[in-house]
Amino acid sequence: MDSVLQGLVELGDGLVTLGAARQVVPSWTVESACRNGELVRVLPEVFVAARLVGGRPDTPALSRLDPALSHRAALAWAGGCGALSHLSALDAWGLRPQAVGEVVHLSTPANANLRTRPGVVIHRRRNLLIEPPHVVVRQGLTVTRLEQALVDSWPTIPPAERRAPVIWAVNEWLTTPERLRVALESVPKLTDRAALRTLLTRLAEGCRSPLEIWGHEHVFTGPGMPAFRRQVAVKVGRRTVYLDMLAERERVNIELDGTTTHGDPRQREIDLRRDAQLASIGILVVRFAHRRLLHEIDAVRRETLAVLATRRT
Repeated sequence: MDSVLQGLVELGDGLVTLGAARQVVPSWTVESACRNGELVRVLPEVFVAARLVGGRPDTPALSRLDPALSHRAALAWAGGCGALSHLSALDAWGLRPQAVGEVVHLSTPANANLRTRPGVVIHRRRNLLIEPPHVVVRQGLTVTRLEQALVDSWPTIPPAERRAPVIWAVNEWLTTPERLRVALESVPKLTDRAALRTLLTRLAEGCRSPLEIWGHEHVFTGPGMPAFRRQVAVKVGRRTVYLDMLAERERVNIELDGTTTHGDPRQREIDLRRDAQLASIGILVVRFAHRRLLHEIDAVRRETLAVLATRRT
């Protein structure tokens, strides 16, 4: 490969556009590098070092790149007229990594002169501007806002996996249920919209995991159950702890232990110390294991009601 062109490719971490190359070498230099198997054209006027293109030759070249590189290539091709969106944006936000072979998603203004090609899907959106606050820059990549990316991606993720990115984003304080609701209102025809709306309601009510949502909907509900407060901050000495479900009148905190805490002696010791500290300020902690919450619903409900009744007396 021409040494000047080689330096330009290295400067771009394996990627170069025809427009950038023309500023330092003639077009035939790029064409020659492609013929010699040194560069691969992955999109119109976008080229990648051949050593970075893996996979089967009968699949689109863009889909044979590492996602981080395919995202950069797609944005270079868009030339400032598009932003990573949907699953590609979730990858950039660190919420759901894309794998080699997955298509790149770009959202563009309705009047942009871009169309879907092998390896990249174009989503045209009216009133979209490729500038803040419509888009942001994450790790050097132009992406749609997190709330929009989560809503847009909802129908494209397998149903069993859909809730995880939304829950994680809220738990990590990257967004709020209220901001996600606003984004949802802008997509009235979203597939399975009702399920996302219900999830946002549960998160707004304080649920912070699939297990807590299950408990809210199937276990700790019905006659005799109080209106539990979720994720209540309580000061214990110099520490602030957060309670899963607090019945304020009875001073009972229900803790839902997930599968990752079961059988972990170190976590068990931490939980016991925390429970003792809460007992010192009059809060009784009742713990239910993941297995019981899923498979012994009636028994867990009866035990909870009995504890609450005892505390009332």
